Amino acid sequence: MSVLDRINSPEDLRKLDPEELDILCDEIRAFLVDNISKTGGHLAPNLGIVEITLAIHQVFDTARDRLVFDVGHQCYVHKMITGRRDCFDQLRKLNGIAGFPKPVESIHDAFIAGHASTSVSAALGMARARTLMGEDYSVIALIGDGALTGGLAYEGLNDAGASGEPLIVVLNDNGMSITKNVGGIAHYLAGQRIKPSYLRFKKIYKKLLGRLTWLYNFNHGIKESIKHSILPSGVFESLGFQYIGPVDGHDIEKMTQALRTAKEMRCPVLIHAITTKGKGCAYSEENPDTYHGVSGFDPITGTLKSSSPSFSSVFGDKLTDLADQNKRIMAITAAMTSGTGLTSFASRHPSRFFDVGIAEGHSVTMAAGAAKQGMIPVFAVYSSFLQRAYDMLIHDIAISGLHVVLAVDRAGLVGDDGETHQGQFDVAYLSTVPGLVVLSPSSFAELRAMLTFAVEYYDHPVAVRYPRGGEGRYTDGGLAPSKLIRTGEDITLITYGISINDVLDAADSLKEKGISAEVLKLDFVNPIDYRSVRRSVRKTGRVIVVEECNSEGCVGQRIAADLNKHGIMPESLILKNLGSGFVEHGTQQQLRRLCGIDAESIVKAALECVSEEQEIEQETN
Repeated sequence: MSVLDRINSPEDLRKLDPEELDILCDEIRAFLVDNISKTGGHLAPNLGIVEITLAIHQVFDTARDRLVFDVGHQCYVHKMITGRRDCFDQLRKLNGIAGFPKPVESIHDAFIAGHASTSVSAALGMARARTLMGEDYSVIALIGDGALTGGLAYEGLNDAGASGEPLIVVLNDNGMSITKNVGGIAHYLAGQRIKPSYLRFKKIYKKLLGRLTWLYNFNHGIKESIKHSILPSGVFESLGFQYIGPVDGHDIEKMTQALRTAKEMRCPVLIHAITTKGKGCAYSEENPDTYHGVSGFDPITGTLKSSSPSFSSVFGDKLTDLADQNKRIMAITAAMTSGTGLTSFASRHPSRFFDVGIAEGHSVTMAAGAAKQGMIPVFAVYSSFLQRAYDMLIHDIAISGLHVVLAVDRAGLVGDDGETHQGQFDVAYLSTVPGLVVLSPSSFAELRAMLTFAVEYYDHPVAVRYPRGGEGRYTDGGLAPSKLIRTGEDITLITYGISINDVLDAADSLKEKGISAEVLKLDFVNPIDYRSVRRSVRKTGRVIVVEECNSEGCVGQRIAADLNKHGIMPESLILKNLGSGFVEHGTQQQLRRLCGIDAESIVKAALECVSEEQEIEQETN
């Protein structure tokens, strides 16, 4: 029996001797490579966090002590240790375990975490609650150096350091977020060289002189004066943290010792652990950005599944071509160069490419400043991450009507990353921003046309929102307020974006059943081409609006309000969307079916709509 087979809980882990722990690390890495090669998921981040996770579980009881992950995709090892190893064949699959911490899954998951830079703030809240409620447990925030490029991390560190609350921050420093880290904090961390041995000496020294308070204070005052006169103050110490590090994050014994020391100190402590992203797997170590998040690969060679063109890649290629001709175009990303398709732009136009780290709010305001001075900034960002910059969209861009282009990637259902990553809110929140035009392409050709319009022909704020993955059966191009894709007499099907494919499939099925469906596709989500909508609904008398967004603030609600305003009362008006809750993980098509916006569900709704009205007519006659 392998060592890993004997680990079904943290208690089992604590029974192992040092030699068995080393074997366990190797077995965990082999397990991760084998399973993620089949299910997909975050490989490199979890290979790099193995020893730190085991050390945390050696010192703390996460059923009571609170372990708060920052970017939660580093939680796989934690899930394995806390009784979920046998569920990994269903990782990120519908009804399977999530790829991020999820408190409803296990008492060991303290807090949900899908976005970066939140852990210290959440952990401090827990620590303060513990103190106010007179309870006794430890709180640990596990944060990566990539998350330290986000401003919220410093808001949390600033408050936590001054609070005096017993709180441990473990900084997993691998020099990476998804790609190599950028900015001043990355340079600062690279230069930190305070040794744990110094802290141990300091602790013994204080204990020896503890009874001679006057002598300790005198010596300490001289030492601090000399230190501050010749050395710059450490950032974390200046914020009020006791600093331990750097520690070899792949040495379980040293990490365990550092954690035990931090626990004993009963104050804000930061442990600086140095790790290698992708540790223990040659191809992942050499290319940690490539193996950050993968859909599947050969576990022996690392060969990835071949990828087809996607909306992200088409966007990146088109923006690069536009920038070849227009020197005013600049591209901004928040630590998502490859994910948003900007690799080619960064290579061809390095002086006009800016990766600002995990800092969406800063990205938007920086774009506003650049636009104010005559540049054309294009900020490529995932829909769910742009939510963090809503205030800046209103205050810094919209009020001044600045020409900033938002390339909103992963709009709609993203699939296996689950609730924290679904782009289900952008239609609502972007449409509330005064003066912001929102475009939604349904094909690669439309994306190219819309991006060209947004960059070259429109000089006000504009967002182009597009889905994860590739196009479907609909491949037409061009740009118009709306497009009448198919004429019909019995019912109007209205949609936009990638949902056009399910709507066209539904229209085909309805035709076979003798129902003539008119298909109206909106290119502009905001403002909506209400005239075309009214014209169609007046003709058919029935309407179904299909969209990948939440019900509140959806296009369907705005259409219903406009029809009512103009005295148009359709016999049936059905809104098919993602509902009012959060959408869990699964494949995109599984989730469409689950939410009732796939072709089969649309057909069913249309048939019920028509048959009910026919029954009413028969009863009336």
